[in-house]
Parts: sequence; C-alpha cells; structure tokens
Amino acid sequence: MARLMAGLRVGFAADHAGAALKAELFRRVATARPNDVLVDLGGDGSDPNDDYPDFAQRLGNAIQEGEVDKGILICGSGVGASVAANKIRGVRAAVCHDTYSAHQGVEHDDMNVLTLGARVIGDEPALECSLAFLGATFSGEPRHRRRLAKVLEIERLTIETGFEEADSRP
Repeated sequence: MARLMAGLRVGFAADHAGAALKAELFRRVATARPNDVLVDLGGDGSDPNDDYPDFAQRLGNAIQEGEVDKGILICGSGVGASVAANKIRGVRAAVCHDTYSAHQGVEHDDMNVLTLGARVIGDEPALECSLAFLGATFSGEPRHRRRLAKVLEIERLTIETGFEEADSRP
C-alpha cells in the first residue's frame, strides 16, 4: 500500500533535439504528479552529438535495473528513440502523440516507455500524453496477459537465438 502512495519512479531522457521538451515536461509533470519521483537521465541539449540510442539505452538500463518504473524518452520524431528502446529486453516503448494511445498502450500492452517527438508535438499535447501514460496501469485482463506473453516470447526468442531463427511465422 505504501508503494501506491509514493507514486511512480519516472525516468526522463532526451537527445539533443528533445532536450528542451524534456526539461519542460520534467517541470510540469513534477507539478502535476507531486507523489512521483522524477529521475533526469540526461540530455540537456548542449551537445549536438547527444544521440538518441545513447539515451534510450540509459533509460532502458534504468528500467531493467529497477531504478525507474516507467520512462519518457524524447528525440526529434520519437521514432528513432522508440526503435532503439525496443532493442532492450524488458522495454516496451511506443511513439504516442495522442492521449488514447498513451494510456491504451499501458492498459493493453504494458508499455513502460513513452516516446515523443519534440519536432512533432507541442508542449501541451506532450504533457497531456505524458499524464495519460503515467496515470494508466496494465489491465491484467486475460486477453491482454495472453498477448503480452506472446510478445515476451518473441523477445526471449530473438534475444536467445537471433532474429533469423525466431522468425517462425505461424
């Protein structure tokens, strides 16, 4: 019960293109969700060589190690960050620029990383998507558990055997 009262541990990370939006969201999410612990995992925009794979890995590692429960990852489009984050075992990331996808991705798919494109979405919609994502929980319904188990099996097979051997289409 105390864990629920304490809120979530949320990691924020961004490449050079997403740094300004990350800073804005960090500030505004802290105000909107005061019980959450927000963790800045880097990307301040000062270095144009701050590449999204580096920050996706940093956030993914924090999820794997239990340092954060969920993450918000920002790059220019959200796409590259999502692709990179999804290479990390245990990370389920998606680009969501609408509130429905942001909460439904958690409720149905147990998404744990929201990726956003700073060049695509404005501050207000990004905040709304972030709050929808952070406020959602996995439904645990049998159909969602069944589908998640299939996704996790794909992840297990591709990590253990490589993509070629895991491509055994039904």
